[in-house]
Amino acid sequence: MTPLPGSAGDVLTLISAGSATTRSDLAKLTGLARSTISQRVDALIERGLVEETESGESTGGRPPRQLRLHTEEHAFAGVDLGATHCRVALMDISGEVLAECEDGLLIGEGPETVLAHVDQRLDHLLDRVGRPRAALRAIGIGVPGPVEFATGRPNNPPIMPGWNDYPVPEYFGGVEVLVDNDVNVMALGEHRNAFPGASHLLFVKVGTGIGCGIIAEGTLHRGAQGSAGDIGHIRVSGHDDAGCRCGNSACLEAVAGGAAIARRLSELGLSAESGGDVVALVQAGDTQALRLVREAGRLIGEVLAGLVNFFNPEVIVIGGALSRVHEHLLAGIRETVYRRSLPLATHHLSITPSRTGINAAALGAGILAIEHYLSPDNINRIVNA
Repeated sequence: MTPLPGSAGDVLTLISAGSATTRSDLAKLTGLARSTISQRVDALIERGLVEETESGESTGGRPPRQLRLHTEEHAFAGVDLGATHCRVALMDISGEVLAECEDGLLIGEGPETVLAHVDQRLDHLLDRVGRPRAALRAIGIGVPGPVEFATGRPNNPPIMPGWNDYPVPEYFGGVEVLVDNDVNVMALGEHRNAFPGASHLLFVKVGTGIGCGIIAEGTLHRGAQGSAGDIGHIRVSGHDDAGCRCGNSACLEAVAGGAAIARRLSELGLSAESGGDVVALVQAGDTQALRLVREAGRLIGEVLAGLVNFFNPEVIVIGGALSRVHEHLLAGIRETVYRRSLPLATHHLSITPSRTGINAAALGAGILAIEHYLSPDNINRIVNA
């Protein structure tokens, strides 16, 4: 066995993943001397990151002491900011949800108003679980628009007036804040909670617009500038008259997004202004809505077929508002993907509705914060401080 790196951060990674539960396990996996392992573990215990208990089964002699994450003194927050809602999940260091809440909130009210609301909800949730504000180690936030991930600043988000280049992390002084596009954190939440064994996964959000989060080799892939997965602006054939908010025409979201379907239903004399209205009509059995949703699925499938041939994912997860009528949407998507993709690429491909549902973004944002905090480089900084 090739020894693994053995810094304090690496040791904590093995403990948090469940790969090592005793000091003996750590010595075997890293190849480090027991005295070095003891130094690493003792440092992690001293910082309140790990605890050791006598709960192991003995094979003769004193039972081995078990190592696990110390969950009681830390808290992390996952925040899902949508166009009209705010969801906050408070989690411990293991990813267990301690408390959560959801409120109606307009993102268009601007960053100061929205972030003040988030700050108040964080205090409320911390009070509910009996943890002080000082226990909050990191916050992850998903927003409905493009983000420069390195700085946490939204980048010309079309439905977030007043947010462009706003320094979101600086609002929450004294705690680390990571900000990402909502579909990226949805992909992370879905992968870690529902498909942890999948190395390659696409999460497609079908709401007012359409976007895609990409998991490659188990890691969230953002691309060079953070715009990977913006499939809503891939051109689809035969729809040159469909103008898009980006200034081009025939973009996927301009013909298959929730707003586009609602517009077409309105032209047919039905009352529909949003993706939610489309869902309501489908659930009521309206034949025109059913037809247009399935047609939208075929158009989305046309784009996804190209992605399947290019990326070869194991799983495609469909989320967002329109996923609430997934049986009709997925029928159209599957029909096109399996017809247009190479047989080898679809042989083991699963196309499925989201299992985390409306909680995907808040869970994913919390996981983003936790994984950043537990990264070996960050843990080494904490231990060596």
